[in-house]
Amino acid sequence: MVRAQFPIITDHPELTYLDSAATSQKPQAVLEAVYTYLTSSNANAGRGTYPWANRTTEAVRGARRRVAAFLGDPEPDRSTVHLTSGATEGLRTVARDWLTGHLADGDEILVPHADHRANLDPWLEARDLLAARGVDVRVRPLPYQEASGDYDHRSLASAVGPRTRFVAATHVHHVYGGDMNVHRLRAAVGPDVPICLDAAQSVGHIPLRLGDPALDVDFVVFSGHKTFALPGIGAVWARNRRGAELRPAGWEGTPNTVGAVSLTAALDWLDAVGIDRISAHVTALTSRFTDGLSRLPMYEVLGCPASLASGSGLPVEQRRHGIVTFRHSGIPSDDLGFILYSHGFMVRADSLCQAGTDDTLDKHGSVRVSLHVYNTEEEIDRLLTVLASLG
Repeated sequence: MVRAQFPIITDHPELTYLDSAATSQKPQAVLEAVYTYLTSSNANAGRGTYPWANRTTEAVRGARRRVAAFLGDPEPDRSTVHLTSGATEGLRTVARDWLTGHLADGDEILVPHADHRANLDPWLEARDLLAARGVDVRVRPLPYQEASGDYDHRSLASAVGPRTRFVAATHVHHVYGGDMNVHRLRAAVGPDVPICLDAAQSVGHIPLRLGDPALDVDFVVFSGHKTFALPGIGAVWARNRRGAELRPAGWEGTPNTVGAVSLTAALDWLDAVGIDRISAHVTALTSRFTDGLSRLPMYEVLGCPASLASGSGLPVEQRRHGIVTFRHSGIPSDDLGFILYSHGFMVRADSLCQAGTDDTLDKHGSVRVSLHVYNTEEEIDRLLTVLASLG
């Protein structure tokens, strides 16, 4: 049983962890890989010729290769993988060390203004950095569909102009849990505009296969700690077709060797369990929860209303993927979070790092339930029972 492979879950049966969008728990295989490395060959990478150092250097290189293989890179000889501290640093690396060198005065970029701040702030920082050099770049917001929260791909096509040089997007939304239908982006923006994909909530949750022609993106960025690896590790995959090769600036210091080992172990574990199996399990749990929650009139579920009912008939890519965010009509979200913990449920209750000018989440907050492979139907049913009892 997959759940039994997570010691922190099985060792605390009185608690239910429902905050996997913030960080995932770690399977025994990852913990053992880290322990084995630290007790058998811990050394620095690229800075020695003795066996421990050589094995560590190869472990870091192997982690890069493992990321490309896990993502289904069809041309690994033409792409590169750079290890970072996480998705935020990865997006900043693309913005600072690649994008700024590809923009000229009067160019435009399209970026999400209603996704996670980590996928907005780096592009604004790049604009400001260029402005300090006398280069005026316009940052335009990706258009959204008001009803669903998805990108408005029809409006996007008209938003792309002759000076559009770059698009940043999110694969799965961190608040609403919806697949943002990024497979439609390439057709909307044309064949020449680079696309950077924030995959922090999709890698390790749903299939992401770069060999799929519909997923013609230039950068994929994700965090290891949301993918069963340790905190402090992440990756940027770069296709290196549209523009120069991504080369992070500055001296490369000591890498996070333990993080690299944990990332390889996590991706190996994911392949062994099966990402399609994980996706099906989590999507079914999410549907069970949203279907039950939508029947409780005192709760408002944020995001696409059409995805609430289990019999909605939506295709898989339009359903919620492990994330459900909601409010109670009379109980403040912070208080609701404390109440749920008193019943053993660990959830996220705040503004969820939402970017943009809409301060609704900041003012009222929200409760986010985020699921993963170790959660069960019994946990969902108990949570619904508690929520219904609050009236």
